[in-house]
Amino acid sequence: MGSWLMAGAFLAVGCCMSALTKNQIIAFILTGITCLTLVLAGFPMVLNFFEGWVPSLILDLIAGLSIIAHFIAISKGVLALTDVVYFVAMILLWLYLTHLALVAKAAD
Repeated sequence: MGSWLMAGAFLAVGCCMSALTKNQIIAFILTGITCLTLVLAGFPMVLNFFEGWVPSLILDLIAGLSIIAHFIAISKGVLALTDVVYFVAMILLWLYLTHLALVAKAAD
């Protein structure tokens, strides 16, 4: 279940980046960077790097946006509603941004 939800989120990011660019290679690179950022946001090494000069409230927000934190909870067998809502919201957000990008391109 967690793998499907994470794959859906990554595919939604890919659709959005593809809608934003004309070049498929640039869309692939932007998708990779965006997905890597969403994964690495929850790692302790990254959070410790920012700990000294970023308020703890922002660090908690960044850690909460991490895909890996929600995926680890699901991979342990705990299917919490908050994790499912996170992934569904992430998918819907990126698909909505894709819709906005396509509408903007159609208007041009």
